[in-house]
Amino acid sequence: MRIRMIMALTFLTVTAAPALAQDTDRSGYRSETESRMLDKSSNDILWNSIGLLGLLGLLGLRRGHEEDSYHPASLE
Repeated sequence: MRIRMIMALTFLTVTAAPALAQDTDRSGYRSETESRMLDKSSNDILWNSIGLLGLLGLLGLRRGHEEDSYHPASLE
């Protein structure tokens, strides 16, 4: 049963790859994404940097330890 499943998944993977590589542009017009990809004056580094800063900002939302406080523990 396991070998049949692996063979079926391998067959699906091999047959799906050529289907993904087919050219689906039949109208002759570029899509918005294709136009953006061909545009040489893109701001990818700018937007990637802004996204990275946003992800780093999410680190501040992590929950701290239960014992974290601004007041030091009293020495007894």
